[in-house]
This record gives sequence, C-alpha cells and structure tokens, in this order.
Amino acid sequence: MAELVATAPPEATAGRPVIAWLGKAIVAALFVAMLWVAWNLYALGETVLAALILAAAVGFAIIFGTRRFYSTRFIYPGIVAIALFVAFPVIYTVVLGFTNYSSLNLLTYERALGVIMQARAVDKSTERPFALTRDGAAFRVFLPQGEGPGGFLSDPVPLDGNPVTVAASPVDTAPEAMAMRDIVPMRDALALVSVTLPDGVTLQQSGLRTFASVAAVWRLEDDGRLVNVADGRVLVPDQSVGFYVDEAGERITPGWRVNVGWQNFQRIFTSEGIRAPMLSIFIWTLVFATLSVTLTFALGVLLAVILQWPHLRFKAFYRLMLILPYAVPAFISILIFKGLFNQNFGEINMLLEALFGVRPDWNTNPFMARMMIVLVNLWLGYPYMMLLAMGFLQSVPEDHKKAAALEGASPIRVFFTITLPQIIPPFLPLLIASFAFNFNNLVLILLLTRGAPDMPGTVIPAGQTDILGSFIYRIGFVDSGQQFGLSGAITFIIFVLVAAIAYSNFVVMRRVAGGVR
Repeated sequence: MAELVATAPPEATAGRPVIAWLGKAIVAALFVAMLWVAWNLYALGETVLAALILAAAVGFAIIFGTRRFYSTRFIYPGIVAIALFVAFPVIYTVVLGFTNYSSLNLLTYERALGVIMQARAVDKSTERPFALTRDGAAFRVFLPQGEGPGGFLSDPVPLDGNPVTVAASPVDTAPEAMAMRDIVPMRDALALVSVTLPDGVTLQQSGLRTFASVAAVWRLEDDGRLVNVADGRVLVPDQSVGFYVDEAGERITPGWRVNVGWQNFQRIFTSEGIRAPMLSIFIWTLVFATLSVTLTFALGVLLAVILQWPHLRFKAFYRLMLILPYAVPAFISILIFKGLFNQNFGEINMLLEALFGVRPDWNTNPFMARMMIVLVNLWLGYPYMMLLAMGFLQSVPEDHKKAAALEGASPIRVFFTITLPQIIPPFLPLLIASFAFNFNNLVLILLLTRGAPDMPGTVIPAGQTDILGSFIYRIGFVDSGQQFGLSGAITFIIFVLVAAIAYSNFVVMRRVAGGVR
C-alpha cells in the first residue's frame, strides 16, 4: 500500500514567507521606536530609565526576532511591565532616601551653578526709564536724559531673541513711543539688548519699565569657587550637602542633588521632632488598618448572613441598598461625609444636638477625628466584604449546619463552629490585601481631614489623623521644603514594616485558619 503523505496547499505555503517577513518588519519597527524613546530619555538626563528601555528593547528584539525563545514571548510583556511600573518606582524611591533631594536641591551641580551665576546687581544711580519705538522691521530704544525732552536713541535692534549690543546717540526730542502693552510680549528679547551710551556706560533692562547698568554678582574661579564682585565674599561648593557655602557656613540656594548616605535615616531616628510624630502616626496607622479590616469584615459577614435568611422578604431590595455605597465613587462619598460631619453646620451634629444635646468636635478633637475616619471607612468598606461573604457562604454545605442543629447547637454556635471556619481560608488573602490597602489609604485621609488636627511641636508637617502614607505625602508635596529624600527614607522604612506585618499576618491567620478546621 502506498504511504500517504499530508502536504499543505500550495497557496498556504506560498504565504508563509510573506507573513514571516511582515512579522520581522513589525519587530524591527518596534525595536527602532524603543531605541528612539531610550535616546530621548537619555538626552533629557533620565539615564536609568533610558537604560531600562534600552534593555527592554534588546530583550524584545532577541525574544521576538528569533524562535529560540518562543515560549518566553508570553511572559516577556509582563516582566517588562513589572520592571518599569513596579520595580523601577520602588527602587527609585528607595534611592531617593539616600539623597538630599528637595525643593532646594532639585538641580544638577551645573544647572545650580548656572542659576547662581545669572544673579545681577543693578546700579541704581544709572537707572532710568526707557521707551521703545519702531524703525521699520526693527526697533530703537530711547533713554531720556534729565527732565528735558532729549535723550539717547539707540541704533536699530531686530529683537529676534539673540544677544546684541548697540550704540546710542544723543537726540533733542523723544520719538513716538510704543504702548507698554505692546512692549510686554517682547520683554524676553528686550532683556538681551545692551545699549552703550556715548560716555561708554552700558545699560540693560533692569525692570519692566527701566534700563540701568547691570553687572554680574559672582565671578567663577578656576577651582570652582565663586567670588562676589562687589565685596569679595567667597563661596565654596560643598559636595557633602549640595550647596555653595560661605566662610560663615551660610548656604546659597539653589543647591544640587547629592548622595548623603544614611543622613535621612539618622534624622528620622535621632530628631525628636521627627521620631515622636512618626512613632505616633505609625501606631495610629496600625490601629486604623486593623480596625478597618476587623469592622468591615464583621459587618459585611453579618449582613451577608442576614440576607441569606430564608424567611427574609424583599432580599433583592436590601441587597441593592446595601451595595450602593460600593457603587458610588469613594471620593464623592468622602466629600459628602466631610460635610455631614462638619462640627458647626453638619447634619450629624444637628441631629446629635437635637436628640442628646451634644456637638462632638469632629475636626478639632484628635479622638473624635479618628473615630470619624473609622466610621467613614466602615461605610466605604463593608459592601466589598459583604459581597465576598455572600459568595463564600454559598460554598458552606448545608448538611454540616443541619447536623450541628440536630445535635442541639444554637445558630450562633453553628456560625462560629461550622460556617466561620470554612469561609476564613478563602477570605485570608483578601483580608491581608485589605489590611495593606488601608495601611496606605491616602485618599480617605487627604479628602476627609488632610491629617488635621496638627500635632504641636513637630519640625515637619504631621497631623493626629495622618497615616504613614499621608504623612509622607505632606512631607514631599505639601511642606514648603518638599523633602523628597526624607520622604523616600520613610517610604523605605514603611515598605519594610508593611512587608513584615503582612507576612506576620499571613502566618498567624493561616495558623488560625488551620486550627479552626
């Protein structure tokens, strides 16, 4: 019998080379695009991010350009996403903790030096008003002389944005001047114009309406020092702090970013103005996260059990009403509660005063402010736990409950000995995730209290209702110093603490879940 050999249709095999070449062309185009992105990032000074993009581009070309690593194609996008959007931000934040990065140390050394060198001293004795007049496509600067109509009129100036020095000649009458509203749009180009008077004095724009003799304040020496032209004051670049400093130790801003080692961590643990509020905030953060998880879990499970009662009527309506807090965007609910808890005009205080004659200080009393946060978070979090519990309760066998009931167990004992032990294991990772989320529930704090009331006697912004996340945010973005380096150091400490706490919770709850089975 002749052996049968399966062959593909000619039209199918003919198209394969075209598809292969098309795939290679797409890979090449994407590779070139990633190289272009990496080059632009490098040109902008983002060396680390450019190196990551370059590495991703090379890996993309190798994995998708050959068939040897075919199986890796399915996980490579996830690896790149984790590296760029998870690992890089975490590593970058940790690295910031070892620098002096702040609002005063944003620049590189070269750019900070350039900003300092731009300082100019204005000779007030030569300051005089000016006028601008058109001369065809160019312009002339008129500088009045004394109280009379005469003055000095410069040669034509193009005002094209390039530095230029022109001579001025005496005139008897002032030319027709342009309106100030027409001069303002050209002020940047006008600032690059220098006008030399017949006596050799050179004037530059010193204000919106004036010209004067302007001289550089600092002179750069070959060894990097700066010398004040007027009084001889010497500034020395101190690379340990990232500032130019004088003989008295006074720092000149702006500074530049430098590595400071463990200085930020030393400040955290040695400065009473930082250590004390941070310890208080850390304890409150633990209490807040624990209370949030415990209360939302308890209320969610309780409502789920009630909704599963077979004799309960209008279950669909109750489910809908109880899920509504989860359906409404959280920030809207938080802002509504902020108004309801207003201690002067809020409806909650009006109701409490009418019923019990009390008006709690929700915004100024630390204990009441923290209670308000826990209550609002309970409202926002219980629907999630209720939905999960409604699903997990469906998996508990009814035979177990009936057997326990026949043995004379009460409904409460059935719940704690039969139902709860069986729903805790699937709840375990979700409870840990909820704890980690509430540990950094920044939005709730910022929208509801902004951390207030503030703690007295601190050297950094810290509030009684701040959690560690909002505490870091206020240091990095609300404080006038914007101490990003200090924020990075605290973030690193929080990262270690959260990891340790989460792992401890996982171990403890796993043992509890195993012990109640």
